[in-house]
Amino acid sequence: MKTKVLLVKAEESPINKNDNLLPNQIYKNARIIVEDREMGGLQPDEIRIEVLYVGICGTDVHLAINNPKTGYISSTAPLTIPKEGRIIGHEGVGKVLQVGQNVKNIEPGMYVTLESIIVCNTCDVCRRGDFNQCRNAVLLGLEKDGLMAEIADVPAKIAHDITDYVNDDKDLIAAACIEPAGVAYVACENANIKGGDVVVIFGGGPIGIFAAMISKAAFGAAEVYIVEPIEHRRRLAKQWANEVYDVEEFFEKFDKKVNVVLEASGALSNVSNIFERIDANGHVVLIARSGASLSITNVDHMITNSIDIKGSRGHLCGAFNKIINLYRSGKIDLSSVVTSVIYGLDNLKEVLEDTKNLTENNCKVIAKLKNK
Repeated sequence: MKTKVLLVKAEESPINKNDNLLPNQIYKNARIIVEDREMGGLQPDEIRIEVLYVGICGTDVHLAINNPKTGYISSTAPLTIPKEGRIIGHEGVGKVLQVGQNVKNIEPGMYVTLESIIVCNTCDVCRRGDFNQCRNAVLLGLEKDGLMAEIADVPAKIAHDITDYVNDDKDLIAAACIEPAGVAYVACENANIKGGDVVVIFGGGPIGIFAAMISKAAFGAAEVYIVEPIEHRRRLAKQWANEVYDVEEFFEKFDKKVNVVLEASGALSNVSNIFERIDANGHVVLIARSGASLSITNVDHMITNSIDIKGSRGHLCGAFNKIINLYRSGKIDLSSVVTSVIYGLDNLKEVLEDTKNLTENNCKVIAKLKNK
């Protein structure tokens, strides 16, 4: 069986022999390719799905951007690109075509949405229940071939049966957004948001907007403010925030004390600039990866006010089920962040090759690969 896939190829050229290099110090001259691939036999613990919708994540965009001066890619997320290329994409929904001989809980014909972190379940971190930090985690679409393919094989253990929730294409599009919404949910958990809190979110992309929705719908935040430099995204984010600001405008006009800061933009200077406005026992949660350094000058303010700074990765530990329940109850509208639906892998390739238009004129872009 053959399948059409979208993949990234790049030159492996580490800047030095250090073992702790980030992908943006290893891979250069990335290019996006669409090709046909022969599929092998289905592994016993995997399922074969017809991919219906797949979302574009900022991580996918960073794979497609080469630094104009050095040629190295922008992505700092864990990544391996073999010589034959890496099929990217980790946000999606599909219909099950076939199941491996060891798979008992999934059947052909089911609709499934997929986690993107494949955990080992055996390391000490997994055994204490912290699956998002699994020491042996493998990331779908980054370290294992992903979902930008008409047909894909994925581990059965990352699949969630959503058949009962699918009534139309809107539900399928929403299901393709569960993974980034789950990331936002875990970030809100890590921020320890409480009823009555004032929350500031830097970054009005999909995860930032999902965090705004979830801050209020699931955690009871009293006020949510989004700071976003792109006008199109500011307009979209207004329905989910008390107010939306451009970056410069925010730091000129905003004068409230803040309980929680969610940094989803990658511009870590925002954290430094707002730090002294964070109230006692406040929380800062970093979500976006940029490879940049974080500088906090007023450490005395941090100590006196017991302010914590925490990184947040992942969508496991029940976040998927919580997002599904919030969507089913009408408390969050997952498809509302989708600004474009494109058709087919060739159009998806064109979108990924025009990253400026992708970010400036869109929020979440979803590709429809197959009919329901």
